Amino acid sequence: MSLPIKVGMVNLGCPKNQVDAEMMLHKLKEAGFELIADAGLSDIVVINTCGFIESAKQEAIEQILEFLTLKGEGRIKKVIVTGCLAERYMADIAEEMPEVDAVVGIGCNGDIAGILKEVLAGGIVRRSADKCSLPLEGERVLYSLPFSAYIKIAEGCDNCCSYCAIPAIRGPFRSRPMESIVSEAEKLAAGGVKELVVIAQDTTRYGMDLYGSYKLAELLQKLAKIDGLKWIRVLYAYPERVTDELLEVMAAEEKVAKYLDLPIQHCDGEILKAMNRPGDQKSLKALIRRIREKVPGITLRTTLIAGFPGETKDQFKKLCQFVRDMRFDRLGCFAYSEEEGTAAAGMPFQVPEEERVRRAEVVAEEQDNVLARRNDALVGRTLTVLVEGYDRYGECWFGRSEADAPEIDGKIFFTAKKRPAPGQFVQVKIEEAVDLDLTGTLEEDGE
Repeated sequence: MSLPIKVGMVNLGCPKNQVDAEMMLHKLKEAGFELIADAGLSDIVVINTCGFIESAKQEAIEQILEFLTLKGEGRIKKVIVTGCLAERYMADIAEEMPEVDAVVGIGCNGDIAGILKEVLAGGIVRRSADKCSLPLEGERVLYSLPFSAYIKIAEGCDNCCSYCAIPAIRGPFRSRPMESIVSEAEKLAAGGVKELVVIAQDTTRYGMDLYGSYKLAELLQKLAKIDGLKWIRVLYAYPERVTDELLEVMAAEEKVAKYLDLPIQHCDGEILKAMNRPGDQKSLKALIRRIREKVPGITLRTTLIAGFPGETKDQFKKLCQFVRDMRFDRLGCFAYSEEEGTAAAGMPFQVPEEERVRRAEVVAEEQDNVLARRNDALVGRTLTVLVEGYDRYGECWFGRSEADAPEIDGKIFFTAKKRPAPGQFVQVKIEEAVDLDLTGTLEEDGE
């Protein structure tokens, strides 16, 4: 009897892409393929790509070329490219990298096992399907730590921000039925997941297409009733759709993390209008004030874009002052990426790339100053920390607080006399803030 074919997955990009990868992994496992963690030792590698901005595209291309080299050396047999880059640039990949055995769009994810069987039989696959055929639900093989998982509540986007290619890549916004989401969350919790991270391209729009009104608040209430879950975290909340009902649920439900990811992109009204986004500095300040009043102690994360077409020096200075004034707890700033096919790519007064990068770095420095002061204020306090693992080099344990989302926010490093278990919630007394990270000592046994 022949040995099972070994398949390795390389997943790139955002958590939403990760959920897609996890569903494909389950399809492959179900079909009898052997999943291995080290893709370089596989017979077949599936590269689930991101194609959102230029840096992500370059990373994906480098990964593809790296595995094509391994294929040329005879170390792996087949290279499969899926995800956003494949959806967006299928013809280009097929022409410039003919050694790739399969390039398939996101609508083909549900047939990933059949595609692998096809290439193993000698076929060369170049295939796309309706974007809305992308599976919104299904069994998964978790890519993350076993106690923390993402749950995707919707797919696609209708916002059509002028700089963004996501609607063209992922298609229109479409919500999952609430019963389906709750059922999946129950299975995840029963399997040991304690932290659930709610994601979509626009989580606050959830339910409008299915139910005629925003349903994120109601969904969070249902999720909070699930035994085993401790933290329910919300990412990708569109500012204009943060309702009082949502904030009231976040304040009232103990399991809903006092944490909100609120990408605002800029504060200047003219720039936001050019981005095809509503609002201005006054309305954003009012929103942030309302959020903090209704959910005391909330951690606010945001994302900004520096160097958008037409951004003047004065508008950039205004953005920097806004960062200083608003004192976001967490903030990421990207240099504007000129994406073909988007409205912004054709706008006049494109800011030179070097200047975009410089401006993004300046904003990051401003935020580092804010974060350093916030971390200093935490010294002496005791925080609940979800243990993630042990750092052999630092000879200490590490984890995250309620204020830190997986993969995008910081860590808390701590020493402990008694060995804690990954996935355990413990109490850590913060003793020092070093290079924007927090260090401390385990104070008492957690849950």
